[in-house]
Amino acid sequence: MTAPVPPAGPAGAPPGGAQQGGGFRTALAGLTTRGRSFVAAGVAAAVCSYVLGQSDLLRVGLLLAALPLVCVAVLYRTRYRVAGSRRLAPSRVPAMSEARVHLRVDNVSRVPTGMLMLQDRVPYVLGPRPRFVLDRVEPGGHREVSYRVRSDLRGRYPLGPLQLRLTDPFGMCELTRSFSAFDTLTVVPKVEALPAVRLAGESSGYGESHSRAPAFAGDDDVIPRGYRHGDDLRRVHWRSTAKYGELMVRREEQPNRARCTVLLDTRRIAYYGSGPDSAFEWAVSGAASVATHMLERGFSVRLLTDNGTTVPGPDGATGFAGDSSDMAGVLLDTLAVVDHSETEELSAAYDVLRSGTEGLLVAFIGDMDLRDAASVGRMRQRAGGAVAFVLDSDAWLTRESAARPEPYPGPAPGAGPAEPVEDPDGTAAAIRILRESGWTIVAVRAGDTLTDLWQHVDRYRSLEESQQEQREAGATA
Repeated sequence: MTAPVPPAGPAGAPPGGAQQGGGFRTALAGLTTRGRSFVAAGVAAAVCSYVLGQSDLLRVGLLLAALPLVCVAVLYRTRYRVAGSRRLAPSRVPAMSEARVHLRVDNVSRVPTGMLMLQDRVPYVLGPRPRFVLDRVEPGGHREVSYRVRSDLRGRYPLGPLQLRLTDPFGMCELTRSFSAFDTLTVVPKVEALPAVRLAGESSGYGESHSRAPAFAGDDDVIPRGYRHGDDLRRVHWRSTAKYGELMVRREEQPNRARCTVLLDTRRIAYYGSGPDSAFEWAVSGAASVATHMLERGFSVRLLTDNGTTVPGPDGATGFAGDSSDMAGVLLDTLAVVDHSETEELSAAYDVLRSGTEGLLVAFIGDMDLRDAASVGRMRQRAGGAVAFVLDSDAWLTRESAARPEPYPGPAPGAGPAEPVEDPDGTAAAIRILRESGWTIVAVRAGDTLTDLWQHVDRYRSLEESQQEQREAGATA
């Protein structure tokens, strides 16, 4: 971005003869407190000289009043061009981590600049507004400065516009020039590195036993592709080659990529509290961690919310995408701005899931009633394996209020699942419905880390199965 400094018109307007009057008035408005004080002192001295009849005092008053006006005129007539740029490193940063912003100012005119004050606009959540003083910049030269920003809250934050303030050597006047370019810093949820755990119902992804689909069932069913350097000539399909006029080969057998759906409950009524340590932020961070982990394992992953929104969007009949690098960025960018929804039920998410056969289903759910539990329980029918991390808001808030009773005890990190307290009208009854539907339930309390809970998900499943067998044996007896 390049701009003349100072502007002859309003900030951001190019200089022009039709705006000279307005431009000079803008320059007069740039008088600093020192400059205004000099003008006031000069006027006062001139009035006193008239009242007292002192001609020497009049000369002093004229000098005091003229000095700021001369500085304004000189600064207003200054003509040189500067270019400003901004670079973020990195442009996508996890919450509670720092990013560095690099600013560069180039003097593209043939005259040196005076002293410049550089200021960048940033949202208050990223820290104080950075200001820098740049010395004289020679013709064709440049100056580089940098500052750091940090946010504990995820989101997208605009940076800019960059502002330059030109001042005279006496500090009588300051003129501001704003550039028009903005940059965006994306603060994504914090992602935890998860251990590799074999979950019930998941089909293998890359790196394990590869389930493959045959490329063709017969000569008439072949779907050929163009020849690529290095392809085996024995796979040349001559009929397609003659039809298309270029060398075509049979497709290789393609691996069936395992699928994983990450369900994130964003209902406002399902969570209490706000801020980086709230239950909702834990759920968002957990969804980001699981999605990234499954992509690294070779799964095709999609994100599903309670209102039926999926990321990526519908792609044919699947809606899944599996490129780990690009897809991870898309998911994190989406989770960076996800917010509470006004939806009160989870039926919309069930409608999306019942349209196809899922692989692994990992859910992060807040408070539930029996109706919600019934909808989530039916989701299990479309999944090969299902794991739910349940964040009960009452149990979560016990960290701040030790006297608050817990509807059900959540497990300590590394321990097995605890039996919920019998509460037919609360979350405990909803959890029991999910377990009876085949879900693996992990109760989450404040202070629990997803890494510890994820490491023992298979232990939760085995303990739940044994507890279910004991209950069935007791009922039979």
